Amino acid sequence: MTEDNSFVFIEEVSPRDGLQNQSAILPVHQRIELIQSLVGAGLCRIQIGAFVNPKVVPQMADSDLVWKGLDHECKDVQYSVLVLNERGLETALGLGVRLIEIYVSASETHSQRNSRVGTERALKEAVAIINRAVSSGVSVTAGVMCALGCFFEGPISEDRVCEMVKILAGSGASAIGLADTTGMGIPNSVISLIDKVSVIVAPDIISLHLHDTHGHGLSNIQAGLDSGIRRFDASLRGLGGCPFIPGAAGNVATEKLVRLVEALGFKTGVNLERLETAASILTDLKGSS
Repeated sequence: MTEDNSFVFIEEVSPRDGLQNQSAILPVHQRIELIQSLVGAGLCRIQIGAFVNPKVVPQMADSDLVWKGLDHECKDVQYSVLVLNERGLETALGLGVRLIEIYVSASETHSQRNSRVGTERALKEAVAIINRAVSSGVSVTAGVMCALGCFFEGPISEDRVCEMVKILAGSGASAIGLADTTGMGIPNSVISLIDKVSVIVAPDIISLHLHDTHGHGLSNIQAGLDSGIRRFDASLRGLGGCPFIPGAAGNVATEKLVRLVEALGFKTGVNLERLETAASILTDLKGSS
């Protein structure tokens, strides 16, 4: 990966975050086809699925088969998998996954609804998973959900988010994600949080995962860029959202993100025409959600 400050790294999350909130379930072969199309469009990092309980998130069932069906010889792309617990980590280690992601909510209410455990226990379990993953040679992106506010609890303390970031980074995570899970962030709050988190970890390992619930997604991305952030999550066609939060709209659309940052003079390495080809796989899916 380049260290060029004019390059914006995009992690494509539609195969996981995008699909998990849809009522329609894509079969394994279509999920693989989607991921292969995203690789062809130039996406250099793709979240391919999640090792979670298929009874709770049926859209992510057989993520292990998706992993096995991908070309892992390509050096131009990194595949990541979301894990939530030791069982998910066991699956990842058994398959030879080299990059996992784990998120903990800063909101007690959201944590209980999302994972059925409180924030303190979730953070403790995440630390144990990070420690084991790193000791096994696996890189970890660890993130904080509801970092910019909670649908249930309202504003979230920046100090609380910073405390969690310090613990996650100190446990060995090589990258830190800040997720606006409920889409409550605005540019000023994005800038303020990044300023504080950047005291704990370098801005170049911070990524923003922004939802567009209230239409602030793109302006929040620009605020992130102005604050030195060069890593963003996005989802093709804006698919996604949290299934445990009423009315939580999807992620910032990858195609909109690419157009914005390139119009601002940044590079992404993404071919928009090929991205549209990948999007054709999802043409009917969003309408069925």
